[in-house]
Order: sequence, then structure tokens, then C-alpha cells
Amino acid sequence: MTTPSKRVAVGRFDTVVLDCPDPYALAEFYAALLGQEIADDGDASWQSLRGDGSGVCLAFQRATNYVAPHWPDGPPQQMHLDLTVDDFVLAHQRALALGAAALSPTSAPEPGKTGGFRVYADPAGHPFCLCR
Repeated sequence: MTTPSKRVAVGRFDTVVLDCPDPYALAEFYAALLGQEIADDGDASWQSLRGDGSGVCLAFQRATNYVAPHWPDGPPQQMHLDLTVDDFVLAHQRALALGAAALSPTSAPEPGKTGGFRVYADPAGHPFCLCR
């Protein structure tokens, strides 16, 4: 019997972001649905909920050409994940090694960069962000 190998995490699960045409309207809906408050750090392009203490936040981002999904047929459902990382350089290298593709920016991060985000695609093409 073999012992499973320990996996080294690239980042921590932090935020689920739903693309939408009106972030504040969708934030109001989910705040009411989940009994949470809207955070006070949003703007016209971004809103988030304060969270429920679970460590994962739900947020809403304006998508200019948003097309609503139709289940089970029609335009596919859309969302992306934000992963908080401690080191952009190491996280970038690990993500690429695991099969991710850098989308924006495509160049390697500069050592010492302490803030912002970078967009990647997983091996199936779903977008996600590494955030610091």
C-alpha cells in the first residue's frame, strides 16, 4: 500500500466572483438571500459581501458583454475563482507547472511585486486569478 503524496498548495481559496451586468443589484440579491451585508469597498464595477466567517467571500464583477447562462442549454454558465497567494513569482511558476496558461499579463511577475492580480486559464480554459 502506498502513502499518498502531500500536495503543495499554490494559493488559498478566497473569493468566488460572479460576472454580471450590474454588480450592486446582484450583491443586493445575494446579501438578502444569504443574510449577509454588502461590503463597503465596492464601486460600479465590483461589489462583494462581507462573508459569513467561513473564509470564502462572494463577489460580483461587471462584465460589459455579459450573456446570461441558460440552464441546461444555451450560453454556458460563467464565473472565475480568485486565489490569494503570498508570492506572485512562486505562485506563477507553480501554476504554469501544473498546466495553467498565463492570460494577463503573459509575462512572468517581477520579484517583490506586492499587490494586484494576474489572470490565468486552467487546462480546460476556465479563467482564474492569482491575487496578492
